[in-house]
Amino acid sequence: MPLILLSGYPKSGKTHRSQQLIDNFSARIASSDEPRIKRLKIEHISDDSLGLDRNVYATARAEKDARATLTSAIKRTLTRDTIVIADGLNYIKGFRYQLYCDAKAVQTPNCVVHVGTPGEKCRAFNEAAKSDSDGRPYEAEVFDNLVFRYEEPNGMSRWDAPLFTVPFDDAEPPFDAIWEAMVGSDGQSKVVRPNAATVLKPATEQNYLYELDKTTSEVIAAITTWAADHHGEAGGEVKVEGSVVELPTIVPSLPQLQRLRRQFTQLNRQHTLGKGRIRQLFVDYLNDSFQR
Repeated sequence: MPLILLSGYPKSGKTHRSQQLIDNFSARIASSDEPRIKRLKIEHISDDSLGLDRNVYATARAEKDARATLTSAIKRTLTRDTIVIADGLNYIKGFRYQLYCDAKAVQTPNCVVHVGTPGEKCRAFNEAAKSDSDGRPYEAEVFDNLVFRYEEPNGMSRWDAPLFTVPFDDAEPPFDAIWEAMVGSDGQSKVVRPNAATVLKPATEQNYLYELDKTTSEVIAAITTWAADHHGEAGGEVKVEGSVVELPTIVPSLPQLQRLRRQFTQLNRQHTLGKGRIRQLFVDYLNDSFQR
């Protein structure tokens, strides 16, 4: 189920908006008669739930580790029956793109909810939090740095779409629009096509590339051995385990044979040939090349 990614300045009210979404969506799930809706659950992932201190944003190394912790938590939680609300700064577009790819990899929709509280109000909230024992304020330098580096979501970018911006003065997020985009109301689950890069390709036969290289090398070795034993002969037949290589009048040199072998292996690296067929196909390839 969906990944709902909140983004905004520090102290912009992301956790408040997250809780509003949790309360609204929980009520929808509880009141629904649809089996696919009834089995949904909601997971709220935030710096607080992961035990991350505000000071992790003071240094690049600590911040990188914190993002890795957040990413791991989201990936562990993303399933078809879980709505994941990722409540964090999520201020780097590259990080949002990474989470977008993670969501597509499990074929679940995602969106970005931009908490659009102005920077001045965020700064005032951060100052007020310093006199609150539960306020968890940012240090002034860290706050200024995060605001300066914030990369605002852009709905034209596929990893930020669909984008829902919640102005500070709005009493609540657009619940209906977010629910429709993420869960849907037509009785059908949202279908997401995964990125080609995230789809595992069918595994080739075990040790296929090794066998391809080994078998073609054996054929070349058999031809060079025959040529050394029949020096000066014009053409001939080389038997290779049930197959026959028909040499031309002028026997190819070793560099010429190696070039043909490289061409054959390059052509067949992406194919899945049975090990037993490699030798015969290579012999046929050589015979065809010698007749040109």
